[in-house]
Amino acid sequence: MNQAADTSAKSRFHLHQVFIKDASFESPRSPEVFTWKDYRPETEIDLKAQQNVIDAEQHIYEVTLKATVTARHEDQVVFLAEVQQAGIFTVEGSSPEMLEMMLEAACPNVLFPFLRETVAGLISKGGFPQFLLGPVNFDAMYLQKKEQDAGQAGNGETGSIITA
Repeated sequence: MNQAADTSAKSRFHLHQVFIKDASFESPRSPEVFTWKDYRPETEIDLKAQQNVIDAEQHIYEVTLKATVTARHEDQVVFLAEVQQAGIFTVEGSSPEMLEMMLEAACPNVLFPFLRETVAGLISKGGFPQFLLGPVNFDAMYLQKKEQDAGQAGNGETGSIITA
């Protein structure tokens, strides 16, 4: 058996648990926002991924997606939804580069549908129209981070701001 086959036989990627670590919703302009005419909010989305080692010997990691959705109308905050959706993963048998890619791209890809549902639920329960986070390319975010200046210190987070 060659070395590549031997490595893939020992590789393991497993999702143990998905959970909401934190969630909040604010609507500082309620109830008057529901009576505004020509209401056309601008929405800003800040999305970050963060990783933490839970058990290095067992190769268990926590990955957290943090989303902040802010809607403004004429410079007034209409609503602010913040969610931290997390998961516990086993990522074993990978090179350090592959481990980094799994934690910063593959794991967020797994968590994103859960985050999308949580954000949509908070906003609709706040009385606002349906809001769905658009698709996110975590692979591209990871590659963008890798292309950043080598002299710039990383903080263990990948992120982007999207304006709609």
